[in-house]
Amino acid sequence: MTRSRWGWRMIEAVGLTKRYGAKTAVYNLSFHVRPGAVTGFLGPNGAGKSTTMRMILGLDNPTAGSVTVGGQPFRQTPNAPRQVGALLDAKAVHGGRSARNHLLSLAQLSGIPARRVDEVLGVVGLQEVAKKRSKGFSLGMGQRLGIAAALLGDPQVLLFDEPVNGLDPEGILWVRNLMKQLASEGRTVFVSSHLMSEMAVTADHLIVIGRGQLLSDMSVRDFISANSADFARVRTPDTEPQLREKLSAALSEAGAHVVPEPDGGLRVMGLPLPRISDLAHGADVRLWELSPHQASLEEAYMRMTQGAVDYRSTTDQKAGLMQQPQPGYGPPAQQVPDVPQQGWYAPPPPQPGQHPYAAPAADPRLPAGPAAAVPAAAPAPADPTKPEDPR
Repeated sequence: MTRSRWGWRMIEAVGLTKRYGAKTAVYNLSFHVRPGAVTGFLGPNGAGKSTTMRMILGLDNPTAGSVTVGGQPFRQTPNAPRQVGALLDAKAVHGGRSARNHLLSLAQLSGIPARRVDEVLGVVGLQEVAKKRSKGFSLGMGQRLGIAAALLGDPQVLLFDEPVNGLDPEGILWVRNLMKQLASEGRTVFVSSHLMSEMAVTADHLIVIGRGQLLSDMSVRDFISANSADFARVRTPDTEPQLREKLSAALSEAGAHVVPEPDGGLRVMGLPLPRISDLAHGADVRLWELSPHQASLEEAYMRMTQGAVDYRSTTDQKAGLMQQPQPGYGPPAQQVPDVPQQGWYAPPPPQPGQHPYAAPAADPRLPAGPAAAVPAAAPAPADPTKPEDPR
């Protein structure tokens, strides 16, 4: 497919750089976003995804390099809302306006007919709350309203920054199908998200950045294959552990890398499944399991970006966070009796009139020893509302 066929719908970044004082948010970033496919935009927090999208839409000026939509900067695009739709911040709405009035004001600024407002409200499922003020909307409803605003001009280029944030499972499925439908119509769909499981079933192509620099630009399938090590999972009968050792030796001798797993299985790398089956048959080893394993997009992504993460959590050391009790405060320490485990039984429930926390009477079934030295609990405090017993 030539540039003349899709160039007017393509996003193209060349040497894109953005600095904020001493901090470089994006550095020498170059990529293409082509129509007809959902392109996922991935990267850790602080990688520069939102900054890149803002530069695409002309909201931020690049320090160096350039980015164009359809061969020209966004600010020079005639009637841009009809060419490019975007959702960057679902909260960028006047809370006092209803959903319909918000979209109507955007439509009037762009010369879009009012009937289009009702159409997109139906597309995103907000027709029942169209006259309600947006300040009462939930996070998911706000996301739907932002998507409606992006679709208002029926644009050929669409950018979405975390579009499924706050949506319920039904809403996430709806966004997934919407993205695929828009791409199938030949539109350019550029989606930023942190949900790897969702990107795995939505995106066709991936652009991954870390610390403002390009890490990967390839299809989802190629990305997973390039950043993961496929392996086979093999399991022998649990009742015959010698078969596991026998198979492991045969596989290792054939050049495989074999790693035992905690549940008794074997992780085999370096040999295809038919070869593993032949070796097991030749060694007279019965198999309970022989299955392929391919890494998920999340596993491949974590492997790719592990060196580009700026914000890492540490182990929560509870001892260092808990306040130590001051001397003299809190209940006095009590010695726990050393009761033998064999023959131990639960103490009987308190008898009527007996304090529930009083120690039970000595039982002849318990051996004499340290347990007999445990003092009884203090008597319950007197109730001031009851008269004192003269006895």
